[in-house]
Amino acid sequence: MQIKIINKSNQALPSYETLASAGMDLRAHISESITLKPMERKIVPTGLFLELPVGIEAQVRPRSGLAAKKGVTVLNAPGTVDADYRGEVGVILVNLSTEDFVVENGERIAQLVIAKHERAQWLEVDTLSETDRGTGGFGSTGVK
Repeated sequence: MQIKIINKSNQALPSYETLASAGMDLRAHISESITLKPMERKIVPTGLFLELPVGIEAQVRPRSGLAAKKGVTVLNAPGTVDADYRGEVGVILVNLSTEDFVVENGERIAQLVIAKHERAQWLEVDTLSETDRGTGGFGSTGVK
């Protein structure tokens, strides 16, 4: 699949690091470093603008290493870039650690996964089919 992209950053285009990678790293495109204090969130620009085909979304997801090692993650994970959005891709980073985190230009801050999606049409009914689970949710199936 080919996707149109404008790259206003001084970084290479996002790319897959391995043959089986699902996501491509997104890098910060900033003129000066950004400090995220504990529990602070900021939108970090990437310099990327996409034209996705209808039926395709780009999902902005956390980088596992950044989350595990630094406590920094994507706040609305996964963030969705819709096919009709033409603005800059931004990443809402949040610092869940107890220490300041500094984002530098070019730093890998998130990953982007390209995914197909369906559009649904609602069929309003009076009842739903029965299942063994029923209305149980939020841990109702146990923890072990």
